[in-house]
Amino acid sequence: MRRLPAVAVLALVAALAPPAAAAPAPDGGRAESGQAPPTRTAPAHGMPGRGRAAPALPYGTSESRQAAFARAARTYGVPESVLLAVSYLESRWDANDGLPSVSAGYGPMHLVDGRTGPGRHRHGGEDPRGDESRPHPPVVPEPAATPPEDTLRRAAELTGIAPGRLRRDPAANIRGGAALLSDHHRRAGERPSTDPARWYGAVARYPGTKDAGAAASFADEVYATIRTGVARVTDDGERVVLPAIPDLSPRRPPAPSGLLRAPAPAPAAAGPDCPPTVSCEWMPAAYRRLKNGDYGNHDRYDGPRRIDYIVIHDGESSYDAITRLTRNPTYLSWHFTLRSADGHIAQHLRGSDIGWHAGNWYVNTRSIGLEHEGYLAKGGAWYTEAMYRSSAALVAHLARKYGVPLNRAHIIGHDNVPGTTPEGVRGMHQDPGPYWDWAHYFELLGSPLTGSADPGSRSVLIRPDYALNQPRFTGCAKSGECPPQGAASVWLHSRPSEEAPLVKDIGKHPTGASTYGVYDHAARASTGQRYALAERRGDWTAIWYLGQKAWFHDPETARTSVPAAGRLVTPRPGRAPVKVYGRAYPEASAYPRGVSRQELIPLQYSFPAGQFYSLGMTSRATYLRAGSLDPSRNRVVRGDVRYHQIQFGHRIMFVRAADVKVVPQEDPR
Repeated sequence: MRRLPAVAVLALVAALAPPAAAAPAPDGGRAESGQAPPTRTAPAHGMPGRGRAAPALPYGTSESRQAAFARAARTYGVPESVLLAVSYLESRWDANDGLPSVSAGYGPMHLVDGRTGPGRHRHGGEDPRGDESRPHPPVVPEPAATPPEDTLRRAAELTGIAPGRLRRDPAANIRGGAALLSDHHRRAGERPSTDPARWYGAVARYPGTKDAGAAASFADEVYATIRTGVARVTDDGERVVLPAIPDLSPRRPPAPSGLLRAPAPAPAAAGPDCPPTVSCEWMPAAYRRLKNGDYGNHDRYDGPRRIDYIVIHDGESSYDAITRLTRNPTYLSWHFTLRSADGHIAQHLRGSDIGWHAGNWYVNTRSIGLEHEGYLAKGGAWYTEAMYRSSAALVAHLARKYGVPLNRAHIIGHDNVPGTTPEGVRGMHQDPGPYWDWAHYFELLGSPLTGSADPGSRSVLIRPDYALNQPRFTGCAKSGECPPQGAASVWLHSRPSEEAPLVKDIGKHPTGASTYGVYDHAARASTGQRYALAERRGDWTAIWYLGQKAWFHDPETARTSVPAAGRLVTPRPGRAPVKVYGRAYPEASAYPRGVSRQELIPLQYSFPAGQFYSLGMTSRATYLRAGSLDPSRNRVVRGDVRYHQIQFGHRIMFVRAADVKVVPQEDPR
């Protein structure tokens, strides 16, 4: 997915422009993890498991997904490899039970319903800047989003199939996608052809992007997928194979004269810091003084900055709206925004800049933030493969550059960031939520979440099968219940029983019980998180979680965890219960004159004797004093106190190293 030279981009832009009179507008079949797993029983609230026979498709057809691709390709004259690869880059061939993506796309071909589009939501609750010593930024209206291209209704026009059926029926949806590709091919002035190399222009036009570079990147990734091949079992039990064509070289469109001009490339100093395999642009965040004496919407820092975390967000809004907000000096900022349809990236801050994105100043000063177009639960149900791949390529690039380990102690969600004070715990954000497929994401990062081969390990890695794991959630719609779908979370109970109450989180629910709400992380563990094993009993496993035993269903025939290696911490004799913190700030004596001492307030949780928690990393206490438009006035305060980061609940937290002892995970006594 490499950038094209300027002349090629010009050619592609021209090729993508429809005529004035046009109608409106792996290694050779490698198998992914999750392919053909052992037969399992479907969850009570879920769709049939992958290992079971595929259910009959809607509207009375028994045609398999593979046969549906073949039939649609023949009907509309599209090379089957092209149709399969485009669909894979959009949805990985999944049906998603007829639910829309975060950018209002439906079905295996991601047909976008431009009339409805996803709803828009604003961040609420926490202060994303996360610095209590400074005033919160004012609330600003969210900008309106540009309506997406309505490919659903264009497909309905081309096929004669009703939009409702195109949304819900995978076979019909595939026909609609094939018709769109054929239409793009024809409108680009191409002759009918069964040669996949001649379909580059139609493929580039498919995601509906207006950006020639993003269109080219999408097409390049599609052709890379054809060259390597891929095989997979879909979310509804359909095995689909795209055979590899290793020597395929696409024929890029020629450059007709007199059409759209490609924008001049940005100077190297102002260009984005992205890998060359993605479409990326520099779209700087606002940075200027405000009338009230404050400034926005980020802090700059002279020199290199220590990066310990890459924080994954969903923006709860559209790409257009998210990127507009970064240009508002009275709002907030993050480093990158990623678009759903094609994986295009906008960079807003340099790596040395400090974004106001995590709601925890300590994490802000040591992190890079990625906002993804999308919604935790309301407005869309799944993320496109194009965005997953682009995001993973970016994170892998950043991790190499800044030395960030590729594990869930350092690649974290906004929902894993701790509150800084007891009062701030309840308002911390929940994105990207249970529907972000962490296992697939880490596969794309090249660091699969595989755990340890030692069955005697005293840690476990949460690792449910995303498609089979369909826990109950509430709060997605006015009806109450969320539609059954794959998720990366497991529920944690106070006893080894589905009937037992969920474990309690005194920070999130000081006086009430944890809930099954999709926005409530009080009693959930997520894929890739490592916890100390507390007990096993039948089909249930207990971990230490927020100072208590927490049980999750983990039957031998369908494990939701795997053994894991890694160090643990436990209170030193005489130090229990250990205080737990939301930031690792220095001791009072470390602050020089002129820098206000930051009070280190323990959170409302405690770490009792006899319990163990996984150690993520150890660091020396630091605090970055900012607050000026002039970055030369920033001061870094370094203390002598050392902290251990632990996986204490759903969120990471910190304990003083002097209060605990580190023990090998194989003998935590």
